[in-house]
Amino acid sequence: MRRALLLALATPLALAVAQQQLLLRLPPRLEQLQSAPTSSGPAALQSRFSRPMQPASLQRQSRLQPPLRHRWLGSGNVLLVSLEAGQRLTAPLHLHLEGEDSRDLPLRPSRWFWDPRPRILAVVPRTGGDQLQLRDHNGLWRPLSPVWPEIPLMLALGHGRGVVAASRQADGQLRLWRIPLDQHNLQPAEQPSRPPQVRPPQPLLGGPVVFAHLSSNRQGDLLVQSGQLDPGSSEALLLPAAGGRRRLSWPVSGPMHLLPEGGAVVVPDTEGLHLEALPPLPARRQTLPGSRDLSSFCPQAGRALLLRHWPDFRRSLELVEPGQAPRQLWLGPEALVASACDRSGERIWALLLAGTQQPRLSLLALDRRGRLLGRRELSGWELEPGTGLHWDPASGQLLAALRPLAAGSGPAPAAQPVLIDATTLQPRPLGRAVRQVMWLPAG
Repeated sequence: MRRALLLALATPLALAVAQQQLLLRLPPRLEQLQSAPTSSGPAALQSRFSRPMQPASLQRQSRLQPPLRHRWLGSGNVLLVSLEAGQRLTAPLHLHLEGEDSRDLPLRPSRWFWDPRPRILAVVPRTGGDQLQLRDHNGLWRPLSPVWPEIPLMLALGHGRGVVAASRQADGQLRLWRIPLDQHNLQPAEQPSRPPQVRPPQPLLGGPVVFAHLSSNRQGDLLVQSGQLDPGSSEALLLPAAGGRRRLSWPVSGPMHLLPEGGAVVVPDTEGLHLEALPPLPARRQTLPGSRDLSSFCPQAGRALLLRHWPDFRRSLELVEPGQAPRQLWLGPEALVASACDRSGERIWALLLAGTQQPRLSLLALDRRGRLLGRRELSGWELEPGTGLHWDPASGQLLAALRPLAAGSGPAPAAQPVLIDATTLQPRPLGRAVRQVMWLPAG
């Protein structure tokens, strides 16, 4: 009886030890590979393996085509492969993934198709109204929405997996919609290439609103400010990408903006700009006093460009960094209508508008100290009101909706998407009528 009991107790233990030894001898597996937000280069992928890997072996044995400079970062079984800054992508990448784990066991090789380039998202005028459209890398445009009477507002979600838009109803109110997207920018190389998959629009709020402002971060969280004409009807809702909703109750005097890296929101009021931590983080407020507006965010965490208004009606562009006072980059009487910056602000671009009867649009390139790196007069163009300047680190291009100046008293020509080389500042119009444009991040 005693021997049988010992045997019964020992058998599961022996099986567990044998199973553990067998698992240790099995080769490592790639469990997940997905796009990752990056602020230090054009693109990055996050990988998770079944066991800790040797980053040096992945660096040595894996290959990229075209052979762009890249680094494997991290330790353990979760690693990041990041493209180094200063490289431009003009075609999809092919990743051959190979390496060894911490026991020198080889990873089964795999090949991946990876296209981290964003697509152009636009509101396009159509017969009967406006339509959301997406321009693919091959130059083809595809519809994302029905033709609505008017689309005054659109926003690409920061993780690239959807678009939010507002359609105007016959009574002038706005209906907000979310359009989910699956872009297929990363997939096994043996699978055929697929265009983005578009799902039907989904109502975002319970009913129509009179006004709305939208903001998103790289995690895909969405902030919706909306309201009716009734006093006290305005509200701000945070809709996390993981689901649910949370009402934000800070007093504001203008649009709020989610920080790209998440965790906080920029809140304007009459005292200045406040940086408020978002729940579930502990409540924390940082304040920057003065008459300032947020102009644009830089990709690297905590960096942004601010537009400051002076009593003598001049404006200045400032770079703000964590723990430092804002640094003035430009000061002048011209209207600063849009800006953009790369990484932590090593290079900044600003669109300036001078004159009233015959407005002149110019594009400046500055470094982080405010030194002029380049200037180009965009003769014959004006910025479509309400649109901005959008930077793509993957292709090294800026995107804007520019409208040709009207000749004489004729009707104003339609705006069109214009790609601008970030180094030479040379514009390249794409020749399609649009009302708004922005980048849709590769999801």
